[in-house]
Amino acid sequence: MSLPTFIHLYKDLIAIPSISSTDASWDQSNLAVINQLASWLEELGFSNDITEVPDAPGKYNLIASYGSGDGGLLLAGHTDTVPYDEAGWKTDPFKVVEKDNRLYGLGTIDMKGFFAFVIEVLKSTDLTKLNKPLRILATADEETTMSGAQAIAQQKSIKPDYAIIGEPTGMVPVIMHKGHMSEGIRITGHSGHSSDPDKGLNAIEVMHLVIGELKKVQQIFKDKYHNEHFEVPYPTLNFGAINGGDSANRICGCCDLHIDMRPIPGISTNELFITVKESLKEIEKRYPNCVDVYHLHEPIPSYQCPQHSDLITQAEIYTGNQAQSANYCTEAPFIEQLGCDTIVLGPGHIAQAHQPNEYLDLSFVKPTQAVIDKLIQRYCVI
Repeated sequence: MSLPTFIHLYKDLIAIPSISSTDASWDQSNLAVINQLASWLEELGFSNDITEVPDAPGKYNLIASYGSGDGGLLLAGHTDTVPYDEAGWKTDPFKVVEKDNRLYGLGTIDMKGFFAFVIEVLKSTDLTKLNKPLRILATADEETTMSGAQAIAQQKSIKPDYAIIGEPTGMVPVIMHKGHMSEGIRITGHSGHSSDPDKGLNAIEVMHLVIGELKKVQQIFKDKYHNEHFEVPYPTLNFGAINGGDSANRICGCCDLHIDMRPIPGISTNELFITVKESLKEIEKRYPNCVDVYHLHEPIPSYQCPQHSDLITQAEIYTGNQAQSANYCTEAPFIEQLGCDTIVLGPGHIAQAHQPNEYLDLSFVKPTQAVIDKLIQRYCVI
């Protein structure tokens, strides 16, 4: 078999740029990564299904299957990376550099490198002994819209029993995390000359009222909701960006505010969105057709693996780590819609993700490969 060594699997994946960004000047197709993974997996005997993500030209998902039917195990990850700050990198982000027992490169832990782990394990696995299907899922645009995972959830073409998402958790099983909502609030006023402010409607002044109401919503979230598994045990509302006006001598005609909300498990994204809308009703009555609240992207729900899942038990045994929650967001809420118990578990630490000089500590290599092998044996062989 002519598959590359582990380090060359890593180097080949990192060398292929696959940035996803809402900024079109950064955004790239992930097809080259998908094709590379498909080529390796085909050589191992997997059948590949490559599909373009609806309404996302140039973005592709891969489902590679060994065996057919329902059940078995799904090993999942995303093929895109965030943009990079060239000035902050000490090495070329697209060339894996081994130094100080680390592998440096963009995507080494978040998370193209996970596929190198999977393929390295598969190289020494007797796949003919599988009694249940093993599938590898590679998705697009996790770092932006999660459109790839959402498309997989909608298609429901596979139905595994269990799924592992190989995000960098330090090999600690993550069994629940908050959701993610990005909302826009636009105030449309009426511009005019600053010498007579009463002849216009100042959008900044109206936004001031909006922010006052949203501060009350922050307190409502603290008082109404609680989940002890999280360091911040309630949904949060963050004021992320604001922009309005163009000149000191003009009445501001438009003001935009972007907020971020993080729902906890058991609380729907719609419930939080409605709470925000309800809080602004009196302002909307006072200033008709002035206030617009809208999604900056489709909300990503929170997620929680069933408490008594065998997957949690075995992951804790195999890793020696107790399952935890996380404040960051992954594709887990969409993958679990396939009907499978899902956890997030992978090498590297989240603290290195989205940072210059991203790296994998090589101490993770053997333990991670051992855990992947044990999971395959338990859910596809035994």
